[in-house]
Amino acid sequence: MKTKLRKLSDKAVYFGQIIGVGGITGLFVGVVVTLFNVLFEGGEAFSESYYAFFRDNPAFIPLLFVALFLGGIVIGGVLKFLPVLRGTGFSQVEGAVQGLYRFKWYEALTGMFASSLFLVFMGLSGGSEGPSLFIGGACGDMTDAVLFRKSDRRYAITSGASAGLAVALNAPLTGIIFAYEEAHKKFTPEVFVCSFSSVAIAVVARNLLLYWMGFEIGPFLAGFDFPQDPGLLFSAFALLAAIIVSLAAVCFYHIFVRMYRLFAKITFWKGVGRYIFPLLLAGGLGLFTAYAMGSGRELIFGLATDEISLFGMPLWAVLLILFAVRFLATVVNTGMRLPACASVPFFAMGAILGKLLSLLFIKMGMSENLSDLLVALSMVTFFMTVVRAPITGILMTVELTGQFAFLLPAVICAAVSYFMGAVFHTEPIYEFMLDKMIEETPPEGTKKSPEAGEGIQN
Repeated sequence: MKTKLRKLSDKAVYFGQIIGVGGITGLFVGVVVTLFNVLFEGGEAFSESYYAFFRDNPAFIPLLFVALFLGGIVIGGVLKFLPVLRGTGFSQVEGAVQGLYRFKWYEALTGMFASSLFLVFMGLSGGSEGPSLFIGGACGDMTDAVLFRKSDRRYAITSGASAGLAVALNAPLTGIIFAYEEAHKKFTPEVFVCSFSSVAIAVVARNLLLYWMGFEIGPFLAGFDFPQDPGLLFSAFALLAAIIVSLAAVCFYHIFVRMYRLFAKITFWKGVGRYIFPLLLAGGLGLFTAYAMGSGRELIFGLATDEISLFGMPLWAVLLILFAVRFLATVVNTGMRLPACASVPFFAMGAILGKLLSLLFIKMGMSENLSDLLVALSMVTFFMTVVRAPITGILMTVELTGQFAFLLPAVICAAVSYFMGAVFHTEPIYEFMLDKMIEETPPEGTKKSPEAGEGIQN
């Protein structure tokens, strides 16, 4: 009897420690990641304004490219000095949680915070959700290392990463599901307790801080209008769209894999020089259109409100050009392993395809008021095909749009995306990047066993 009571007491202490780590981490993450995202959005707005200046004053454009050239050298030097920052943030966190990768929290936190903001100020295409997740994971590691020391480092990083994703997207359920589906790839009480305690406090802290700062609090991608009953005919259109979008995502994946391997061979100036190329490309694309910059959130807003225009061209031509631009920018930036995430850019590419298909399907008999619904389904289909995380993708789209009417069609799209991925041999893109990251430059402390991360301390 005493033995059972002792075991129950030890378990209660263990879970209490996990809750303590998660709660304190959530508070840190809620403040730090919220400030990071406020600065990130400010950086997007600032870069759009000064790129507009250069478009209006072409005589000064050479100065822009000089600055971008120097920026490429700066970010190349940072990534050479801190290789842990190479990547979207998802891969590093997944590796750390699974015991395959190790980082120092102070380098990860400060380095990712500064380098991601630097890139968005330079006009690069990329989202804040991956860096936010990575910064959150570093906050969890900091809480464990500084305050607790004897807790399980994996759960500390999980709690911070889940909270970071939830805060960046205002999507608490997505943050919790990420811990199961992506980070640990299994459901355990420990994973639930650490992610839930951290996410709950982080989102509350985020909303209070934004309210105090005078910002609006709502869905990340507000503006979509979904009918409650799309009708049986729409299911056929949704299935056809899922197949087409999945094929486009498969093409993206295989082109990305080939370009990733090609970029890895660029080693001039000891590897620093290769980062000049994505900065110069960002400058060219940013001068062409502001829709090539940032995460693509404003682009998705424009698709939802039919406010997309470019040089007076017809909408279908604008959509084709924007898809090609976002495709190129995402392949290069992700393939170069720059510290900027591609998740919302994946959504943006899917949304463009969905809008393009809606123009075609309306001519084939689809109701115009179903256009937004098709765009949302295409967003989640592209994301799920590339990332191979169906539950996270569906919940993320629900929370980003604040709409629930498309759950059943989204499940159909998830099945199609998984089938297409299996047929065309795609693996989750962040797992591919993690495997290559460890294979090419295994950091100190890397372990080959998934269970090796237990108890690892900095």
